[in-house]
Amino acid sequence: MSAEQGGAPSRTFHRERHLERIAEVRAGTTRDRVGYPIRIRELEVLRTAPVGAGLIRVTFGGPGLEGFEAHSSDEHVKLIFPEEDGSLRLPEPDGLMLRWPRPGPTSREYTVRRYDAAAGELDIDVALHDGGLGSGWAETVEPGATVHVAGPPGGVIVPHVYDRYLLAGDITALPAIARWLEELPRTAAGWAFIEVAGTADEIGLSAPEDVEVHWLHRGDTPPGTAGLLERAVRTVEVPKGERLYVWLAGEAGELKPLRRWVRDELRLDKHDHDITGYWKLGVANYDDDDHH
Repeated sequence: MSAEQGGAPSRTFHRERHLERIAEVRAGTTRDRVGYPIRIRELEVLRTAPVGAGLIRVTFGGPGLEGFEAHSSDEHVKLIFPEEDGSLRLPEPDGLMLRWPRPGPTSREYTVRRYDAAAGELDIDVALHDGGLGSGWAETVEPGATVHVAGPPGGVIVPHVYDRYLLAGDITALPAIARWLEELPRTAAGWAFIEVAGTADEIGLSAPEDVEVHWLHRGDTPPGTAGLLERAVRTVEVPKGERLYVWLAGEAGELKPLRRWVRDELRLDKHDHDITGYWKLGVANYDDDDHH
């Protein structure tokens, strides 16, 4: 994009265009991925707090949050961390996009759990795990620290026209599932399956009355190896003639059999499901480009 496209009139025009597109998709019958203007922001950590035993909520604020975009239940931002030598390599604004340095800077992706424009606050919930860069940072970061946040680059907008919704994932997907459940119409029906270590990881969820929430406890079995999600999700019986939307996220290998189930047994149209590997056993900073 040319430099002049980054000017104020262009930003305003583009903002109106993508907001119009989001409204169109919401009012329609088929989901679509809608891009937003992508910015890099310097934000301040306001506070941190545990969410159950398995997540830490980091709340950001500051002048850099102004104009933040949040429209989709599973949209994400990238937190950019200093390199081992202490240097910070940031993307640069490029019109309505960002130009990223090569190789890419050290970063981690997180779901936007909550954005409150009136309060000037952004929440992300970080899943705790030993040796994790983002996990270690969230456990130790102090209020007042500055952090660079890129995105969201956009999100999948899903019109609320389905008879039932099936949401499932492990604790890395819990922030998105929690937001999904909050943002569904209160008349929505369906199921949510969440795999966690145990009762201590369970959190309060604002689910519609007709959405059944099932917590699956893996106990001492290592994350990403229990197979609980597949067994539980496959018990779902969709009433004949009803339209179903499926959203699944978690460890990439555990999702493979469920991808096949959705494709071969449920025979869902590609617009009626979104299945994303958020992480992969043995791979740091895994990136799943295979969005369905």
